[in-house]
Amino acid sequence: MAAPLPTQPRVINLQNLKTHLLQEITRELESGPQLSADRKGEIILMIQKAFAELKYNFPTPLKDQVTREILDELLGFGPIQPLLDDPDISEIMVNGHSKVYIERKGKIIKTDITFPNDEAVLRTIDKIILPLGRRIDADSPTVDARLPDGSRVNAVIMPVAIDGPCITIRKFQKDKLTMEQLIELGTVSKTMAEFMRVCVLSRLNIIISGGTGSGKTTLLNILSGFISENDRIVTIEDAAELKLQQDHVVRMETKTANSDGKGAVTIRDLVRNSLRMRPDRIVVGEVRGGEALDMLQAMNTGHDGSLTTLHANSPRDALSRLETLVLMSGMDLPLKVVREQAAAAVDLIIQQSRLKDGSRKITSITEIAGMEGDTVVMTDIFKFQQTGVDEDGKVIGELKPTGIRPLFYPRIEVAGFKLGPEVFGANIGAMLNPQSRGR
Repeated sequence: MAAPLPTQPRVINLQNLKTHLLQEITRELESGPQLSADRKGEIILMIQKAFAELKYNFPTPLKDQVTREILDELLGFGPIQPLLDDPDISEIMVNGHSKVYIERKGKIIKTDITFPNDEAVLRTIDKIILPLGRRIDADSPTVDARLPDGSRVNAVIMPVAIDGPCITIRKFQKDKLTMEQLIELGTVSKTMAEFMRVCVLSRLNIIISGGTGSGKTTLLNILSGFISENDRIVTIEDAAELKLQQDHVVRMETKTANSDGKGAVTIRDLVRNSLRMRPDRIVVGEVRGGEALDMLQAMNTGHDGSLTTLHANSPRDALSRLETLVLMSGMDLPLKVVREQAAAAVDLIIQQSRLKDGSRKITSITEIAGMEGDTVVMTDIFKFQQTGVDEDGKVIGELKPTGIRPLFYPRIEVAGFKLGPEVFGANIGAMLNPQSRGR
């Protein structure tokens, strides 16, 4: 039995009060009948009863605060529940029990929220992963999972996390962003948006490249929305985030090993299996290992229009990383053969970046134009040109076509689309009046 609080405390210790009430309510929940559908209402009544039994006139704001925190603990995810409820927060980072950071509008901010101790953080991790059948312990100290709303979660504990258990949550945006919203935000220009839409419909193989938190999955979601309703789409992810609106979609997700170290299903396993499922399109959330080889082979064997993302800081880096991942497959392939596979399979690399001011932009759209000797030829079709920084630290620049028409343009025309020369930056006035070029 928990020690009763003083009936007339001079100074109210909020944590002790909350701990005491939690113990009382947890005991009642464990010994009493199962709660009805209105779990929240019943728990509020229990809290009110527990307050009344303390026989002290607590201030109403304090009672409201403690009630909220107890509800978050019992029905939500403890101290971080208010952060999960805040629509302006895109990322939550728990570094041990005493440091909680958030990302809001591209900026990283330290909050004043803390957990009482490391055990409280571990309880929150367990609350996230146990319903999903995942596990985390000293033998398996990292885990990937997702919340009921689709938010992506990574957790790390001792002995890997030296300073205490860590949780990283990439929040799922309930209101799915559209291409129109990306245009309003300045992430992409209207011309680039139309070009990408046509490329998806023309069944080009596209890699979205970018750093952590640059918006790759968001863009992948939007681009996959352009795929025809008539196509059979197979999506493959570590933790299911993609929300395709088409009807004919098969969603697959990896599976971790069981306690005996068996039964794991990897991205590579799923990519290989997808080839036997008669897909028209394969959409892989992210390639990060040997599955890159299987993905390239799929792209080269009739599965045109496939989409995936890759961690890299530039299109050239993306190609280099793709080569490295293919070599991780265990196949002893000469580097030139790997490059030829990549050059033949990938049509377009879209580079997504998070700039210094926290804004996200597509900084280049680059064609893979083939091979010259041992080198893969890459041509920028669109490029972001930064011109400065304003007084508020906001990056100033422009998303512009380079004036080069891609070599795959005939494939776009065969698919039934026609893009005017102005899309690629041609000067229509100069074309109509050649004499004006030299003026």
